Amino acid sequence: MIRIANAPVSYGVFELARPDLVALPDGEQLARWISEAGYQGIDLGPVGLLGQGAELDERLSRHGLDLAGGWVDLPFAGEDEEFAAALAGLDRTLDVFVTAAERGQDRAPLPTLADSGSPARKARPGGAPELTLRGAAWERFADRVNRAAARVRDRGLEPTFHHHACTHVETPEEIDALLASTDVDLTFDSGHLLIGGGDPLPDYRRWRERINHLHLKDARTALLHDALAADDPMRSVWEKRVFVPLGEGDLAVDALLDEIVASGYSGWLIVEQDVVPRSTADVERAVAEQAANREALRRWFA
Repeated sequence: MIRIANAPVSYGVFELARPDLVALPDGEQLARWISEAGYQGIDLGPVGLLGQGAELDERLSRHGLDLAGGWVDLPFAGEDEEFAAALAGLDRTLDVFVTAAERGQDRAPLPTLADSGSPARKARPGGAPELTLRGAAWERFADRVNRAAARVRDRGLEPTFHHHACTHVETPEEIDALLASTDVDLTFDSGHLLIGGGDPLPDYRRWRERINHLHLKDARTALLHDALAADDPMRSVWEKRVFVPLGEGDLAVDALLDEIVASGYSGWLIVEQDVVPRSTADVERAVAEQAANREALRRWFA
């Protein structure tokens, strides 16, 4: 069974937000908008946004939502002290996921591990061969991913790993290396795969047995070239609206969804359309676009 969710990032709530330009929605508004649009679940967003403990449980129940997952980035390529501190902090985030799992959801949320990236990767969305970790550097990276995954499993949850623009797991080659060197399964993100030079349909088929979480997003890759010329390429990717409503970018949406259904995938499918609102009108646009994205999926998921 596939369940459909959305995420705070679709409404501009994430690390690149511009609260200096526009008031961003709080957890209650987000839960209401996502529920009213017909989604069954919500991604965590920043820890505390949806509340913690009883507040989280009550908010999800009030809006008829389950917690689908949530981004947890760690400096897998960082210095030893930096990684050790981040790994210790992972436990506090996992407390939130455990609370949701104990609600008796049909599907437990998946803590979504990701790499924090580096200045060099953030300056080069899309990746480059000279930026790919190899040899001992990659072995250390993979070992740390396995350690973090084990920490998640120790709490009774199953992890997933998100390949992502501007991190050390971005290109198809890097995703292949991750799957070959770790025991953690994959969050398949169609939009970030396009940015990283992948081809979502054949790559989904190739990795299907290791995919345990889906992020569905469309992207206009031509805008990536404009972003690379900016002073801050990573921010430019989002501010130039590289991610667009389903069907308006380079993703073969129908073909990919047909393949997902035919493959027997069972789990969360989270619609994401990362945006950086700069005005109230942009927030209102995001609300309308996420409702439209849900309607576009009704051919497959009523």
